[in-house]
Amino acid sequence: MTNEFQIVFHNIDQTDALNEAVQKRISKLERYCDQIITGRVVLDSPHNNHHKGRVYSVGLEIHTSNMEVRVNQHHDDHAHEDLYIAIRDAFDVAERQLRSADKKHRKSPGSRRGLDNLSESAQDDSDTRAA
Repeated sequence: MTNEFQIVFHNIDQTDALNEAVQKRISKLERYCDQIITGRVVLDSPHNNHHKGRVYSVGLEIHTSNMEVRVNQHHDDHAHEDLYIAIRDAFDVAERQLRSADKKHRKSPGSRRGLDNLSESAQDDSDTRAA
């Protein structure tokens, strides 16, 4: 599918390295879900914290043909003093959500019936052996 991602920078200077890091993560998501239509990535440094230094948050919105994934990684954790780690963590959460949705989508009612029939036939075989 054709997809388009918007990358927004709030209180952060836009650099080629940041764009490349985000694009790399987007490409990785596309391997797990080929149904992505559009998305939005927001990189933000909400405020300067004198005790922690500069902290970052990353927000993601991913729209697929079946669902919408939203991730908001806020600056509560010391690990998010590094913007690249904040990007990694946010995309990891989105990846887990897309994988989970993909697993649920792949389970069809017909395949479940097949498993039930398989367990019934296994039980019949064990009854036959016992007799």
